[in-house]
Order: sequence, then C-alpha cells, then structure tokens
Amino acid sequence: MSEAVKTFVIDTNVFIHRPEAIHSFRDNEIVIPLWVLEELDNLKKERDERGRNARETIRLLDEVSRHGDLREGVRLENGSTVRVELGRHDGAEQLPAGLADSKTDNKILATAYALQRAGRRVFFVSKDISARLKATALGLKAVDYEKQKVNLQTLYRGFVEQDASHETLKSLRADGWVPANTRLAPNEFVVLKEAKSEDTALARFDAKQGRLELVGDIYSVSAIKPLNVQQHMALKLLLDDSVSLVTLVGKAGTGKTLMALAAGLKKVLTEERFSRVLVARPVIPMGRDIGYLPGAKGEKLSHWMQPVFDNLEYILGADKKLRDMSVDSLINRHLIEIEALTYIRGRSLPNQFIIIDEAQNLSPHEVKTIVSRAGTGTKVVLTGDPYQIDSPYLDSNSNGLTFLVEAFKGQDIFGHVTLERSERSPLAELAAELL
Repeated sequence: MSEAVKTFVIDTNVFIHRPEAIHSFRDNEIVIPLWVLEELDNLKKERDERGRNARETIRLLDEVSRHGDLREGVRLENGSTVRVELGRHDGAEQLPAGLADSKTDNKILATAYALQRAGRRVFFVSKDISARLKATALGLKAVDYEKQKVNLQTLYRGFVEQDASHETLKSLRADGWVPANTRLAPNEFVVLKEAKSEDTALARFDAKQGRLELVGDIYSVSAIKPLNVQQHMALKLLLDDSVSLVTLVGKAGTGKTLMALAAGLKKVLTEERFSRVLVARPVIPMGRDIGYLPGAKGEKLSHWMQPVFDNLEYILGADKKLRDMSVDSLINRHLIEIEALTYIRGRSLPNQFIIIDEAQNLSPHEVKTIVSRAGTGTKVVLTGDPYQIDSPYLDSNSNGLTFLVEAFKGQDIFGHVTLERSERSPLAELAAELL
C-alpha cells in the first residue's frame, strides 16, 4: 500500500454518533475491526438512539458488502476502501499486560496497533477520550471524529455591535429602516451605538429587502419581560411566525426555557396560532430510553421534566389572564404536551410550537431526526448550554445544538441568539462563571 494512503481504524462510538461516518474519509483506507461489528450487533437490540444508529450502520455496511468482499476491501464512491479486519493477534501480544484482552475496547486498539506495526499509517478514530488517550500511549495517532464539529469560540452569536452616526439612528427611528452596509446573516440583530452620546438602537437584518429594520419594544410576553437586549432579541424571534426554527444558547439563568415557554403559551392561548405547545427534552444523559427509569411513564416524566413544570407554574402565576389555569388543566385540554424525545420520534407534528430543552445533550444525528419531524405550520425552538453536556461522546464543539446553529446560519427561516447574561440572581451568575 502507498505510504501516502492513511488507514483510519474506526471505533464503535463513531458509528453511534454518525452511522454514515465511512463516507467522511476520502481516498484512504477505512478499517472496521471485527470487534466493532460485535459491539454494533449487541447494541442493535436497544430501543434508544444507540440502538437505532447501530441498526442503521449495520444496514449501511450490508449495502456496501453487496458491491464486493469486505474482507478484501470494497471501493466507495468517495475513493476510499472500506474493509473489515478479522483479527490481529500479533498486535494484542505486544500490548502492555495491564490492558485486559477481555475488554472489547482493547481488542479494537490491538487491531489498530497491529496494523501500524505492519507498516500502515494508522489513525485511530474515536469519540471516547479515554480510548484516544490509551491509543496515544501506545504510540498511535488518535483523533476525534470531527465531521460534524464546530468551534464554540467562534460560534455564530446571532447579533453584532456596530458604530452608528446620529443621523443613522435618527433615520432608523423615523423611517423604521436603514440600508445595511455590511454582510449579515438573515435575521441577525445589530446593536447600533453612537459613540459620543452612547445612544443605542436595536435593528434586525431583513435579507429579502437587504436592509436593517428597527426592532420595536417588547413590554411583556405572558407576563415575562425581557431584562436585557439579548432577551429582547430572543423574544422577537420566538414571536415571529416567519422564523420557523429558533436556537437559544446560553448558560444557566439566562432565561432560555422561560422565554420559549412564555412565547409558546402566548402563541397557543392568546393568538391561537398553533394547536399546542409540545415540550420535550432528552430523558437521561446517555440518551437511553425512558423505560429504564422506575415507575409509570407519567411518574418518570414528572421527575425529569420538573424544571419545565416550574417555569410553567411561574408563568401561569405571573400572568393575570392565566391565573385560573393550571399545568394539569392545560395538559388535559391538550394545549400543552410534555413528552420525552423517545416518544416523538416517528411522529408527524403539524401546527405545533415545539420546544426541545437541553438540546446540547443531543448528537447532530439526533437533532436532524427531531427537526425533520416538524410538520406544516410548526415552529421548532431548541435551547441549551453547550458547556453543560452529560454525554461522554459529545462536547461543546460536537453536540447537535451548536452544529445546528452553524448549519442553519444564513437561512431565511432561522434565527439564533447567544444569551450571555444570567438574570436568575447574582449568586447564579457567579456560579455559572466560577464553578
């Protein structure tokens, strides 16, 4: 084999993250250890996202096998060759004694190690940090799977700040718009500031008209008032029916979930724009099915969804028009539906205001599956904090929420705001920054 060709040994968790991962490597050799197939076979029986992705990976590899012998290697359209490595005992014999032969992870590492000893330019690809560390200790080049990875430090914020003259601000307030003299994304906000007087105005870019339009004041939404300019931006997007996909990113206490629920209730109860508010969140950190939790479905959800119930009860208590209502009454009237993400898969969801909370715990593949459920007339809102991730195979740069932000930036139906200021309390603000 040519020295220029790289050999990518793929760990099981890469396929769980993205079943079609083999199509991400061009003009090189892709090796799938037999032990990976064994793990996929064990996972395929699971009812959660891991099981679904395992089954999808197996089906994809079955399709590839129809075009050649996987033991010898099958050529893909992207120029790479994919093959299954049946076993490399010569690598296992050279592993340190501390790495137990019985562990599947170590058998996968042994395969990569043996291929490198045979003269291949091996790259071990894994979403598991521990596995990558062990590979590095063995002298292997270990890399994360970064096909769907973004840089959180340069993530699209949804707004910019610009200097403006007194005449520009005066014209904006008088006419409601000014020409846009910079390159902006659709629905991106601009905070215009006059340096001398410190006068400011908020505008939003209208891509169809190619201009900045004045953003009017919001006094309250279901008795919830914006406490800073970023919350003002978020509520504008949440209330705009022409924006059917909204993402809100921010640390604890920035008001993401509260504002989404307040806007959803207004759209359903007051304006009757949508038939119901559907709120869903990942059930447990590892994405496992809710059936693993004790108790009946309602009891399971009541514990996991308590933050959502707390926000709903706060809104109902604060809004004079809604004080006669309760969360239970809204649920019984099918105006609010609280659901686990597991149970909205496969459903068609038309004319609904959907809120996906804690979306940072979803993979890009999961987010794609969920957003694609949106039916005609549905608005989807995803909220989350990329720094608070529970999944061992996701991080602030590879989760589905941040990936979605970058993927949809530039689309007319999409809006995003990164909320930077906590309004919960001075203590919560300090905790979010220091701990």
